[in-house]
Amino acid sequence: MAPSNSDRSDRSSARVPLRDHVATSIRRYLGDLNGSDVDNLYEIALRELEIPLFAEVLRHCDGNQSRAAAMLGIHRATLRKKLRDYGLA
Repeated sequence: MAPSNSDRSDRSSARVPLRDHVATSIRRYLGDLNGSDVDNLYEIALRELEIPLFAEVLRHCDGNQSRAAAMLGIHRATLRKKLRDYGLA
């Protein structure tokens, strides 16, 4: 049986914002450091976010880089460069 409209709206209102998932992952990562310092956390975090973000958006767009770039709100050339930099192209 298909979900009713009220079931769909209940699920959409209960969605956890992406930033909450990111915060949980960062807390876990920092905890896993066991007191050790890290000097380039910003660079690490960006890379660790961008790689799966680009991969999943490209998958969603059936590999169409123009559509993926538009969905991401970046220029296609920027996406292509980042894909090369991350070894995804």
